[in-house]
Amino acid sequence: MRTLVSPGALRSPRGKLVYGVVFACTLVVFVLAFMFPLYWVVTGAMKSPQELAQTPATLVPHEWHPETFADAWDQLSLGKYFLNTLVVAGGAWLAQLAIDVPAAFALSKLRPKFGNVVLGLMLATLMLPATALLVPTYVTVTDLPLLHLNLINSPAAVWLPAAANAFNIYLLKRFFDQIPDELIEAARLDGAGPVRTLWRIILPISRPILAVVSILAVVTAWKDFIWPLLVFPDTEKQTLSVMLQRVAIDMPLNVLVAGMVLASLPMVALFLAFQRQILAGLTAGSLKG
Repeated sequence: MRTLVSPGALRSPRGKLVYGVVFACTLVVFVLAFMFPLYWVVTGAMKSPQELAQTPATLVPHEWHPETFADAWDQLSLGKYFLNTLVVAGGAWLAQLAIDVPAAFALSKLRPKFGNVVLGLMLATLMLPATALLVPTYVTVTDLPLLHLNLINSPAAVWLPAAANAFNIYLLKRFFDQIPDELIEAARLDGAGPVRTLWRIILPISRPILAVVSILAVVTAWKDFIWPLLVFPDTEKQTLSVMLQRVAIDMPLNVLVAGMVLASLPMVALFLAFQRQILAGLTAGSLKG
């Protein structure tokens, strides 16, 4: 295999030194590129409002004000809005698992008639911009078909539209496609129906992809802004993202930035806790063998 640098040159002392230096510099640049925004927002929250707004900006605060985080928690009533957002994100996660997993299993293993057509129509919805779906979705949740319920100011207004996620269904189906059909046949010979097969056979070996789908569902619902802004006109029921935008004009800038930092901490912790499962799930099903 031809490369820019021959293997012999890389094995030489000079080659190893140059390779190590280039690799270390590249690693440092990428780490700084990803970590600097986090450093900037955390230190910005601990500056005074005057220092935070001054130009040119200071890289290190002249005076540290860690009490700003406590002030943000109290002044913004973050506890209540954390609970609102947790209910919305948790319900959206459960709704997506309840709908997407059986749908992907049916398309992958039960193979209904016109299953490929249905999957193609699902994937076609990904080509539509999200803003184009706002009006029809809003009309639907204001007068739910058949039941004629108005879901405005209810978490169900977020849960139901999030339930059928074409991208997650596709991810799950691709993973289920790699599960040998012999397992399904063996369960069927033992008298297991589709539901029992899904619960006892498929789900236990699908933890990596379920972790990825779960993370995507929670993060998407947690950071969503436009849809919660439309369906939660009651300020007491709004999510963190909507509340922070609503109070941005009246709050000191450092308190607002501190609120943003606190609002993002659960998602950062979630990624750090499950990063191994996320990386494993993203590559799961990509290779067959």
